Amino acid sequence: MRQSLQLRLGQHLTMTPQLQQAIRLLQLSSLDLQAEIQTVLDSNLMLERADEGGDEPAPATEAALEFSAPSTPDAEPVVAAEASRDELPADTSWDDHYDGYDGSTAYSRGDSDEDRDPFETHGGASESLRDHLLWQMRLTPFSETDQIIATAIIDATDESGYLGSPLEEIYGGLKDEFPQIEPEDLEIVLHRLQRFDPPGVCARNAAECLLLQLDALPPATPWLAQARELVRHHLDLLAGRDFNTLMRRMRLTREQLQAVITLIQSLNPHPGTALSDSQAAYVVPDVFVFRHRDQWRVDLNPDCAPRLRINSEYARLVRRADSSADNTYLKNHLQEARWFLKSLKNRHETLLKVARCIVERQRGFFEHGPEHMRPLVLRDIAEAVEMHESTISRVTSQKYMHTPRGIFEFKYFFSSHVATHDGGEASSIAIQAMLKKLIAAENPQKPLSDSKLAEMLDREGIQVARRTVAKYREAMAIPSSTDRKRIG
Repeated sequence: MRQSLQLRLGQHLTMTPQLQQAIRLLQLSSLDLQAEIQTVLDSNLMLERADEGGDEPAPATEAALEFSAPSTPDAEPVVAAEASRDELPADTSWDDHYDGYDGSTAYSRGDSDEDRDPFETHGGASESLRDHLLWQMRLTPFSETDQIIATAIIDATDESGYLGSPLEEIYGGLKDEFPQIEPEDLEIVLHRLQRFDPPGVCARNAAECLLLQLDALPPATPWLAQARELVRHHLDLLAGRDFNTLMRRMRLTREQLQAVITLIQSLNPHPGTALSDSQAAYVVPDVFVFRHRDQWRVDLNPDCAPRLRINSEYARLVRRADSSADNTYLKNHLQEARWFLKSLKNRHETLLKVARCIVERQRGFFEHGPEHMRPLVLRDIAEAVEMHESTISRVTSQKYMHTPRGIFEFKYFFSSHVATHDGGEASSIAIQAMLKKLIAAENPQKPLSDSKLAEMLDREGIQVARRTVAKYREAMAIPSSTDRKRIG
């Protein structure tokens, strides 16, 4: 086999570390981006927040790479108010520096309630249903055996408040270790647990849950006896909305039956949901959309774009013709800081460019509402901003827009289309808005069926099948015509 030298020409795409970092930052949400920025600040000594360094501005070469969000008004300098008693001069006392200190009350430097974030104040972990039930069990005079049974029943209660396992199964798990327990003991303890808060907890089915809540109401509650009878004997008819049979069997008029149903609807079929240890996820908008002088403007959220810069003191320590370990370490951090600032700047510029293009294409939505939403796909925005569809997909994923009509994800403005009689196209979101408007104006006693809704849309010039109407209705979590039927 002979060896030879050959020259070949070819093209290939190389994913450099800078490009990988830019792509990763582009697809991060606002909360993930803040966490990423904090991680980089902790690991790279060259980077700092613009409000953390001294008053000296950054060098001109580094200031060109600095990306800053809209600046906030000048704030008063923060003065540290914490001091140690040992740091005070010998001829002074603590009372000379802090008024109102009597020696018995600890001095507290807390922010005022007006400056405190309300979400931070109420953002602590809430108590779970199991912890709440166990706390009530410890306050109840149970015997040792009853406490064992009560704990087993509470452990078998799901997050909705229902008993997830039958008593026979719970008894089977206890009888081997505690042979003194009898099946009747579980029934007695269960009845005591069902009087705990929230009302209706530890119920074995929906009827028992509603009956427990009805028993907790005052005896003078109007239509209480009729509500108990309906839940105990005719709950299946109520679920099927067979109101005529209900009126005939319970010998009630339409108005009386409506009053009974209203009382039942005031109950909670899932009592455990009142106590949940899950944390609420707050949406932080990436951009703000507002109207200014008859024009729609898009600005970045300053909280999502913190001011970052390269530390000028450390940057001066870098020497060009020095290959020592310390200088190489500083050079690497300086280069990484430049890459990060550039990637961050590109992310925000791309985000603004895509958001402005969406606002321009969906101007009818911002001015007139969802019924004027235009069909839009990723390819339309990609062609307008001269980017690839995959880039637009990353930009619109988990990014939110604060508008006068509410907070929407970027992907909300992208929807499929349905043909119209005049050869045009109607957005699926616009059709859903029209369906919601038609259903809101229907007669509760004779709700519109999916076929009737399709006919009404056809008269508006929109060609849509009955199954498409059903798909849109289910996407909006609107019940069927049978479930929407009301007495009056």
